[in-house]
Amino acid sequence: MASDLDVDTDAAARLRAIVGRLSRRMNSLARGSDLTPSQLSALGVIARQGPIRLSDLADAESMNPTMVSRVVAALDDAGLVRRRPDPDDRRAGLLEVTATGRRTHDRLRAERGRILNEGLDSLSAEQRAAVEAAVPALEALVEVIRSR
Repeated sequence: MASDLDVDTDAAARLRAIVGRLSRRMNSLARGSDLTPSQLSALGVIARQGPIRLSDLADAESMNPTMVSRVVAALDDAGLVRRRPDPDDRRAGLLEVTATGRRTHDRLRAERGRILNEGLDSLSAEQRAAVEAAVPALEALVEVIRSR
């Protein structure tokens, strides 16, 4: 018989595996992009929160500034984001999405939404309700882990 700790450890391992598989599958099904998962994620943050400082993007993505700089350089080279001076701090720059970046972000977001909705539609009403009910707890879990 498993102890409470074993059950918790098993549930955590299953959650980690499920989230990883779901993320990888969603990335592979969202067609029409040569962007890496890190680039897609950063583009999403910049599109939703921009203009944003590189340091704030690094915090939002839980990445070190060197890695974020590489990700942003690739997005900039692709014409999806641009850098501009921060009017409040001449030492800092801001990142903002370009029109091409906005279209790319919106298209990929819609495609992922469609794929996820198709998957959710195949679940029973009880399963869909359970997934929906779990969203706030998963968001809170991300914040707890992110703050460590």
